[in-house]
Amino acid sequence: MTYTKATAFGEEQQELAKMAKVLSHPARIAILQHLARTQRCISGDIAQEIPLSRTTVSQHLQELKSAGLIKGEIDGLTVCYCIDKEQFTKAAAMMATFLQQVASSYDCDCQPNPIPA
Repeated sequence: MTYTKATAFGEEQQELAKMAKVLSHPARIAILQHLARTQRCISGDIAQEIPLSRTTVSQHLQELKSAGLIKGEIDGLTVCYCIDKEQFTKAAAMMATFLQQVASSYDCDCQPNPIPA
């Protein structure tokens, strides 16, 4: 049995980290923003909006789909993507809760160490 350090953390922490990792790439942010504006989009249209090759856009779409943030429907030779509103809302609430918890409990009075002369 292999043991990974990730298993030392709770399920919620792992899920939050997974979502943060998926959202950590600017191309994925741009794709989500594009899908939010257009409501629905064919993968080729996305590649025209994002300054990356179709192959790279497809890889980012797969990451977003694997995380459950988007869904896609195959129509012949094209794939039409849209934001999965239910999963996206769940992820947004999870991130907001985490950020609010940290922000509301943060009260650090640490003083920086003086720089030696």
